[in-house]
Amino acid sequence: MKKLLIGNEAVAWGLYHGGLGLVSSYPGTPSTEITEFLALHDDIHSEWAPNEKVAAEVAFGASLAGMRSACAMKHVGLNVAADPLFTLSYTGVTAGMVICVADDPAMHSSQNEQDSRHYAIAAKVPMLEPSDSAEAYAFARSAFHLSEEFDTPVLMRMCTRIAHSQCMVELGERENVPMKDYVRQPAKYIMMPAYAKQKHPVVEERTRRLAAYAESCPYNRAEYAPASEIGIVTSGCSYLYVREVFGDSVSVLKIGMPHPLPDQMIREFASRVKKLYVVEELDPILENHIRSLGIPVRGQELFSAVGEFSQKTIRDAFRAEGLMLEEPEAQGTVPPVPGRPPMMCAGCPHRGMYYTLVKNRITVLGDIGCYTLGAVAPLNALDSTLCMGASVSGLHGFNAARREETERKTVAVIGDSTFMHSGMTGLVNIAYNATNSTVIILDNSITGMTGHQQNPTTGYNIKGDPAAKVDLEALCRALGIRRVRVVDPYDLKACEEAVLEELAAEEPSVIISRRPCVLLKYVKAKAPLTADAGKCRGCRKCMKLGCPAISFREGKACIDRTLCVGCGVCEQLCAFGAIGGGEKA
Repeated sequence: MKKLLIGNEAVAWGLYHGGLGLVSSYPGTPSTEITEFLALHDDIHSEWAPNEKVAAEVAFGASLAGMRSACAMKHVGLNVAADPLFTLSYTGVTAGMVICVADDPAMHSSQNEQDSRHYAIAAKVPMLEPSDSAEAYAFARSAFHLSEEFDTPVLMRMCTRIAHSQCMVELGERENVPMKDYVRQPAKYIMMPAYAKQKHPVVEERTRRLAAYAESCPYNRAEYAPASEIGIVTSGCSYLYVREVFGDSVSVLKIGMPHPLPDQMIREFASRVKKLYVVEELDPILENHIRSLGIPVRGQELFSAVGEFSQKTIRDAFRAEGLMLEEPEAQGTVPPVPGRPPMMCAGCPHRGMYYTLVKNRITVLGDIGCYTLGAVAPLNALDSTLCMGASVSGLHGFNAARREETERKTVAVIGDSTFMHSGMTGLVNIAYNATNSTVIILDNSITGMTGHQQNPTTGYNIKGDPAAKVDLEALCRALGIRRVRVVDPYDLKACEEAVLEELAAEEPSVIISRRPCVLLKYVKAKAPLTADAGKCRGCRKCMKLGCPAISFREGKACIDRTLCVGCGVCEQLCAFGAIGGGEKA
């Protein structure tokens, strides 16, 4: 059966047809859809875990029990899962285990650019890297066999373009894989020093066997062009760009297994061309390895380690090398696309709390989620954003460093899902090490930025079935915080009272700013508000909210009724009664 699939759905089908029995993940763009598509299969266990470390450990547990397993995450999620990954390399697996990691060159939805191939090298585990959806399916399916043959977890590197682009995929049938027997093996799975010392030589020997396998494996292939003096070593989506630019006019060594690399294949390929180039995103992993073999090669000096490539990137780089590449025919002048800065949605529940913090000149340590958009104009509410959970831990350090100067005018903001991911331990630290820090949990009842996935605070699991629901108020108290209060962020007066009172308190506190995301299907919008041009004085106070439903025309406020959800926050700001007309939220 042939289907048109995005890369992430192809991975999901590959894992499923490869005999997957369990998947555990934390949502993170561009990897999220892998697990969402797998959750459509009721004959396997699918779940959202609180974070990527937990997801990897759950997948390990299933593998230990004899069931093929997987987890999926974005590149920064692999940082969180690195702890189990490095020791998994020592323990190996019982049943096959695949860790899917999606890199994000150009940072379409991430706080950094990161090349996950470094993790494969450092952890000494094999990595596969497909170039399109068809390969994503084939590689994911075969990864379980690779995992079991070499007794290792297998990393599978996706990227934003491959994850979300489409091509036709020939689907097979699901492999009927019986669970392996569980046999207690202390020397294999208990990684205390005495056993771990015995496993390190095993890992080194496995790497040597994998390197030998790489020479003839189905993931790497040399494609020779007759009479071509140019040879290009490439991988991932860069392979497609190279082929689109050069067609079949150059020889290409396509690397689908970036670790370990096939030394003899590389030497053979280099010997058959006069000029050797490497085209790869992001870091010069392939290039540095080829240089280590004593082979002259050009790569990074022609490109950049910043951002993602395109056909134009490659065409321009090789034209600078003196290669005459034909320009595609111009299709007429394309007008510039107007810029659209990122912003929170009309009626976003975070907007009222951010306005309150900005109004009172509060320093705000931010976190990862859709509420990060509070950093942009006109709110400009955030002072920092580092990584998941860092707002809470960072707030404690910030206040510990400056104490009296900052404790009464600095807060951390963190979403409900992010708090469950990695904010709890930071809150424990605040309580235990005693700074008068105020943490605001922006509870919008969903994992918003990645597309509305459930989390432990929503009361539903990945399939939408009822599940245990974490009581945030009770949890914060259990973590050592005595002052916990809930406010509605649509009520600006209540928000201001809560913020000022908790900042003045002589002990740690938590404010839960609770209002469901306006995009949730069960949230019904109120009647849109209107702006009375006759009453409007043009003070532009309403514009300070940064609501996309509000604009100014001819010096007067104007509300777009197609965007307004009637939240009423702007109405509370207008001192002249110019905004109104909707239902009370």
